[in-house]
Amino acid sequence: MAKGYVIYNPLAGNGNAEEDAKLLQMVLDEDMEYYDMTRITNYAAFLSGMEKDDYLVIVGGDGTLNRFVNDTNGIDISQEIFYFPSGSGNDFARDVGTNGNPVVITQHLKNLPSVEVNGKRYRFINGVGFGIDGYCCQVGDKLKKTPGKKVDYTAIAIKGLLFHFAARNAKVTVDGKEYAYKKVWIAPTMHGHYYGGGMIPTPGQDRNSGTLSLMLFHGAGRLRTLCVFPGIFKGTHIKHKKMVAVHTGKEITVEFDRPTPLQIDGETILDVTRYTARAAVCNVKKTKEKVLC
Repeated sequence: MAKGYVIYNPLAGNGNAEEDAKLLQMVLDEDMEYYDMTRITNYAAFLSGMEKDDYLVIVGGDGTLNRFVNDTNGIDISQEIFYFPSGSGNDFARDVGTNGNPVVITQHLKNLPSVEVNGKRYRFINGVGFGIDGYCCQVGDKLKKTPGKKVDYTAIAIKGLLFHFAARNAKVTVDGKEYAYKKVWIAPTMHGHYYGGGMIPTPGQDRNSGTLSLMLFHGAGRLRTLCVFPGIFKGTHIKHKKMVAVHTGKEITVEFDRPTPLQIDGETILDVTRYTARAAVCNVKKTKEKVLC
């Protein structure tokens, strides 16, 4: 009889992921074992204890998924993988349409894009943020260490735009073609549709397209940028062609003229000047409307 192996991130969802994970017992009514993913040090050994018909359930948010796909990189997982969203942002869940229920995500975790930062390579689920979004994650990480302190990323972004974060100049290379931008506030490269708790930086991006999309807010001052910025939650910001640029390609490099916080699926890396994101290299299967990796 198949058994479910539930791995959860106790830090996800403001510390509620373990409690949410236990709800699965009532929902699925099957034999299940629970594991704190922060205590799993060897996934190859962990997975070797599973039978082929067993299945995995990942409970947490976007950062939890990011941690899982990087910790299991290079491991061939034959079991079905389910996802039960229990994070603060849940952008992956919003993109694939889980409706808060466990869904099969096995195919979504294959052929993922990667990003190279400071000589290290990471796989990512949703997107890579460079600029004020990385700054927001940096400030949010500090606030999380204060007991009882609630993190409001929207408020952090507004204060950053008005006072604390300074725009950068950027050199961008997309599939070998170079571009230069001044006064860049944000430069995320996206694999999925959403990031940052529901923001839509590149509305035309599809995680099944085999390409990545870069968006840049640039060229304007603090107040004008702040006026247009809220449109990112509906994707209407791209109508402002003089302030917003979008590039699509398979290899995207962004280089800032001074160190800047960067985030990968919400996980922060400090003092970054350059990143290179690459779409997955895969055997392409064509359908009527999409290219599937």
